[in-house]
Amino acid sequence: MDTAVQTGVRDSAAGRERIAAGVIDVGLVAAMVLYGYVHHGGDPIATPLESLETVAPFVIGWIAVAALAGVYTRDRLLGRDGLRVTATAWIAAANVGLMLRGAPLLHGSTIWPFPVVITVSVLAVLLGWRLGFSLYLSVTE
Repeated sequence: MDTAVQTGVRDSAAGRERIAAGVIDVGLVAAMVLYGYVHHGGDPIATPLESLETVAPFVIGWIAVAALAGVYTRDRLLGRDGLRVTATAWIAAANVGLMLRGAPLLHGSTIWPFPVVITVSVLAVLLGWRLGFSLYLSVTE
């Protein structure tokens, strides 16, 4: 009887890398939004729900667009193609986050130049950590 059996040994390391990249990406998006919230006088300790309402639109936007764009399903998360897909996905995700943030159910607004600042700053951080990690891997391997 011929049956194919997938052991998952080869894919387990890649799966862990994808999960780690996703956790780091979401953490960085949330950290950057919280940084802006604190920088503009917000206090996440005193107003945790308002902080969550500030962060949630961008995290939701990132998760939704990253899934649609296949950011974590590519053969190579890093490299030129991975950076291009990440950049495109974040630009779209920032727009989703801005639309959600402007919704009447959530706290916040999208006053100019906030859309530019959130898009460019988080894009720099997402691409920066991926590029830095890629360079680190190329030196250590």
